[in-house]
Amino acid sequence: MISTLAKLLGVDKWLVGVVAALAIAAALAGAVAYIDHRGYARAEVYYQGQIAELKAAAVTARNAEIERQAGVQAAAKAREATRIAEMQAETDSLEQKIKELEREADQDPDAGKPALGASSVQRINKVR
Repeated sequence: MISTLAKLLGVDKWLVGVVAALAIAAALAGAVAYIDHRGYARAEVYYQGQIAELKAAAVTARNAEIERQAGVQAAAKAREATRIAEMQAETDSLEQKIKELEREADQDPDAGKPALGASSVQRINKVR
């Protein structure tokens, strides 16, 4: 076949063989490039899918963390409100005791004396 083609073109047989070998090599290289490109395209689609899954998982995790933090903050605010109410009740109780002790001190007949009487000492001990 090569010799027939060489006679038809009027060139040496080895030149037609070299051209045929180059054509076969070019066809093989083209086939390899095409197959490689298809593989790259498949890999691209695969990894884009994985990236999309990772992004969706990150969004889900972020939303879950935001909800968790909101719950923790709400619980902390509730504990804070309870503690503030307890402290306010304690303050009110202490203020009430102070008013009662001041009233008793004003009514004490020994209030003007330089020494403390028994009732004055008892009032002082209530404050401790």
